[in-house]
Amino acid sequence: MNVNLLEGSILVLERALYKTGKYVCERLETDEANRRALVKVRAVLKHPTQGDLHHPKQVDVPLFHERKALAEFEKTWVPLSTLRPYDGELLSYQTSLQESWNEQYKQLELDGSDWAKQSQKALVELRNEYRFD
Repeated sequence: MNVNLLEGSILVLERALYKTGKYVCERLETDEANRRALVKVRAVLKHPTQGDLHHPKQVDVPLFHERKALAEFEKTWVPLSTLRPYDGELLSYQTSLQESWNEQYKQLELDGSDWAKQSQKALVELRNEYRFD
């Protein structure tokens, strides 16, 4: 998606994957040698998965990770292979964060497993940090 910012200035948006989250980003730099790109987060498409990534959907792990979404305008390196053109609507960061949080919470309700319940607890803690209205 191309967004007009100011006269003659166009922002090209891409979808990027970072760990287990999915984001709408603006590419700032490309490092071909290391096959990665520096991106700046504009919106959240999928909230990161909670728990231990090395033991997915398990509760009996040494540390059940609480994973925050990347912050608005946060910059991070992502593999070039995870970038795709983005042509959807660009929601405000806060709206996109809340929508992605709500979607993940609903999916966990449908799951009903011990892992899903533990993930919901982690998401509730994050909701307090995110300060949703």
